[in-house]
Amino acid sequence: MEPTRVIRKPLITEKSTYMSAELNRHAFQVDRRATKPQIRKAIEALYGVRVVSVATQNRPGKVRRFKYGYVTTPATKRAIVKIHPDDRIELF
Repeated sequence: MEPTRVIRKPLITEKSTYMSAELNRHAFQVDRRATKPQIRKAIEALYGVRVVSVATQNRPGKVRRFKYGYVTTPATKRAIVKIHPDDRIELF
């Protein structure tokens, strides 16, 4: 899989901003079929950093109620990537 297909987008939340500033960990939404080695290679190729570890979370979709019935949101996969202490990823 291509690196741009593996990494969907970086997740910018209060928690992920704290993790990136203090713990040198970054959160990304990734393709659900991507494995940890694929995520590691994609981050190293796209951002030019050394990845120490990758943790993934499979997040199930939620049922939402709308006026025309119930809809299930799609399931997503999130990756928390720990970067080498000497490297940085500048997202903004």
